[in-house]
Amino acid sequence: MSDLRERLVRNVAEVALEHQQREPLYDTRCGSVTNRDVARKLGAGYDEVQPGQRGCPYHYHLAQEEMFVILEGEGTLRVAGEMIPVRTGDVITIPPGPEYPHQIINTSTALLKFMSISTQERPEVCYYPDSGKVGAFHFGTRLMQRPEANLDYWDGEP
Repeated sequence: MSDLRERLVRNVAEVALEHQQREPLYDTRCGSVTNRDVARKLGAGYDEVQPGQRGCPYHYHLAQEEMFVILEGEGTLRVAGEMIPVRTGDVITIPPGPEYPHQIINTSTALLKFMSISTQERPEVCYYPDSGKVGAFHFGTRLMQRPEANLDYWDGEP
């Protein structure tokens, strides 16, 4: 394999998948497709969500835009308080902001496979309306808390 192909090309069938499960609602195998050393402004992931399950919590981003490409199967896009059917071949675009909290749910009896593509703005802040959490993310850093636990700006300062 050429060095250039190795740096620039990934095949989803060869992506190392991590099993993420939290009963009773979440069961997915997912992995990163892109090479962060090469793609600095775009990132892509591959997900396989089990029937009746979800891949990630309902959330919205303050900075990143996302795109989902349904590769195989069907399910439901939970977005902005609505439930929208999705199926193989659908391309979903989600802008940042509180108007578009989103989540993909496998509402079928077969495996749901999709690609998630996003801009990679960092730091990033995500809100999780179902649990009331907020997360701040940077490469190598993940901070999660609830707004009511927020410290005063001057807390602990001399």
